[in-house]
Amino acid sequence: MARRRPARRPRIPAVTAQRLRRFYQLLRLLARRPTTRQALLRQLRMDQRTFYRDLEVLRQLGILVVQEGRHYRLDTELVDTLQRLPLPDPKLTVAEAQILARGRTAAHHKLARFLRQVLGSTPA
Repeated sequence: MARRRPARRPRIPAVTAQRLRRFYQLLRLLARRPTTRQALLRQLRMDQRTFYRDLEVLRQLGILVVQEGRHYRLDTELVDTLQRLPLPDPKLTVAEAQILARGRTAAHHKLARFLRQVLGSTPA
């Protein structure tokens, strides 16, 4: 009997600061009201190819942008959508990350787990 390979987790695409800004602006526009592609392209100063590439990355992240006729709209609340949008590398030093990991929120704990995983020890 052949060994099964473990199921691969979907790869989260890297998001640059410029792309994050564009995603955020796009999602805010779509959260307000359904908008045509042409209006989005004009407001975001992007070409059609970039628009479709961005939609594909958003779908990979689990963010649904729905097309209804000629209009696009966000399928969930903006607050829920932002939970799925990855933040690009903030360029923190290890010491700065360790200081942030001392907090009490879920985000602080997530950072502490990451540091333990990478550094092999608890944050200082």
